[in-house]
Amino acid sequence: MSKIREPRYRKIAFQIAEKIVNNEYLVGSKLSARSTLSVTFGVSYETARKAINILADLDIVKATQGSGVEVLSREKARHFLNQSQETTDIQNIHDQINDLIESQQETLTDISGLLAQLFDQTQRVQRHNPLTPYEIKLNEHSNNLGESIGNLNIWQNTGATIIAILHQEDLVVSPGPYAVVERGDTLYFVGTETSFHTIKLFFNAN
Repeated sequence: MSKIREPRYRKIAFQIAEKIVNNEYLVGSKLSARSTLSVTFGVSYETARKAINILADLDIVKATQGSGVEVLSREKARHFLNQSQETTDIQNIHDQINDLIESQQETLTDISGLLAQLFDQTQRVQRHNPLTPYEIKLNEHSNNLGESIGNLNIWQNTGATIIAILHQEDLVVSPGPYAVVERGDTLYFVGTETSFHTIKLFFNAN
């Protein structure tokens, strides 16, 4: 987001006010003509005129045609500087908030990109490694409890191949056709994602 740029004539008004507050320009004294001020501050006559107009509107100075610019109030000059500082502080806080928002948006974009990469990589790994096992756990509501793997014809019915059964704390690797599935068992099997969903339906497993 773009930041607000301080107009040049306002910066000159600040500089003149600072000189008044610091007693470089005394109250009651006459400043040089606006044409001379433009040379002093290295700006155009129009810029110097606008700067004096700001101070005149705030009764800090009084500009009289043909008699120059008179300093009226040191206190009002100080008040003008204090207000400008508060405005600057607000702008700085606003800029910091914008910077944080932009930074967070960039971070969220990076995270989104990384998640997309992770998903894509996971899908590739799954496709390229069909032997990566799935697992399901059987509960009291599961179907086909107490039946052997052979009797259930699991591969013919689901397309999955059982490679291990975790029964309580015993892991049976490569169980034969006579292995019985029971409540609380965790079945490890290989197959496609379709067979994963099919075997879940087959056993009514969560």
